Amino acid sequence: MPPAPVELPPQQWQAIRDAYATPPRVYHHFGHVQALLRHFGEVAQGPGWNRPREVWLAMLYHDAIYQAGRPDNEARSAQLARRHIEQWLPDAGVDAARVVQLIELTARHGALQPADVDAEAALFLDCDMAILAAPAPVFDAYDRGIAREYAGHVPALLFRINRRRFLRGLLDAPRIFLSDWFHQRCDAAARANLRRVAG
Repeated sequence: MPPAPVELPPQQWQAIRDAYATPPRVYHHFGHVQALLRHFGEVAQGPGWNRPREVWLAMLYHDAIYQAGRPDNEARSAQLARRHIEQWLPDAGVDAARVVQLIELTARHGALQPADVDAEAALFLDCDMAILAAPAPVFDAYDRGIAREYAGHVPALLFRINRRRFLRGLLDAPRIFLSDWFHQRCDAAARANLRRVAG
């Protein structure tokens, strides 16, 4: 992972890891965060980040609270981030409101167009969606992981209908990725994966 733009105390790191371990998850665990942080490093070496601390913290916390099927996961994760910033990083110069804003935007994946967000938010959101352009075996494992997380929370048929509708909506959209940087690098691979599973 790239160097952290802000130093977290050990207690905060532990609280984050504990959050991602509850409830047990197949996809939305801390490994997902680590994947985003790798994309964070790639963007840092490419177009760059204007406010790296806020983006980095939003990546750390964006799925900290996750219960399949609940509509308020993002809002609750954002508030957890705010509390932790106030508790452990009060003098770090972090704009907690921006962290909250970025996390809450993840609830609108698939419903946003490039004009709806600023350039940095677009890059942040695209980091979270980059899994769509992963090699086919990685994408398929992600897709199965989401299904397993919803098992027992949403009837299987309803999940399949809604999941296909979401993926089909992405495939039909003029843009899957909001930033030009990710669009150029990931669009073709993402569409190939989506056509396999939702085409």
